[in-house]
Amino acid sequence: VEANERIVYTIDDGRKVKINFMGNDNKTNIVETFEAESTHPVEMQRSGWQAILNNFKKYAESQGNVEKLCFEININASAEKVYTCMLDEKHYAEWTSAFNPTSYFKGSWEKGSKILFLGTDKDGSMGGMVSRIKENIPYKFISIEHLGIVKNGEEITSGSEVEEWAGALENYTFTENKDKTLLLVEIDSNQEFKSYFMETWPKALNKLKAICEA
Repeated sequence: VEANERIVYTIDDGRKVKINFMGNDNKTNIVETFEAESTHPVEMQRSGWQAILNNFKKYAESQGNVEKLCFEININASAEKVYTCMLDEKHYAEWTSAFNPTSYFKGSWEKGSKILFLGTDKDGSMGGMVSRIKENIPYKFISIEHLGIVKNGEEITSGSEVEEWAGALENYTFTENKDKTLLLVEIDSNQEFKSYFMETWPKALNKLKAICEA
């Protein structure tokens, strides 16, 4: 690896791949060279590698619209209680009602698990996010990776509708000090939702604080 310039690696079957990055003002030209295998036509392989690059181009260009937002709140409760209340099915619906009165989750909080964050809109249609638990260290840290959206009850994980959300992270850090817990929330947001999150997240965290301190 040559930082910002070149990556060379070997695939499991011994074939080599070279990726060169050439910057020009605010644009970058990527040239990827690969050793073809003998099972499939070379042109088919070329099309497949090109499709991967095309998807990366869409992803990389969409990240320019993503901003990390941070929220924190001090809660007069242990990290264990805050963590437990935050993930408990009943309490989760209560504190996330700041986002949607019908909010709930479906799935598991275990590391690597798929989880859906759902709710109904004014028309009664089911919507939300398709996500996975990237990390879960009890009472210390949770990382959620968003993979796509739920629209009218259908899971969508590819296409233009989810390009800005795919790979976005939502992280929670619990820091305990003398029976008090500082909860830090860091989320990736596009510009369209920034003002909504800036208004709504503090309300949600205050709901969580009230639940934990009751």
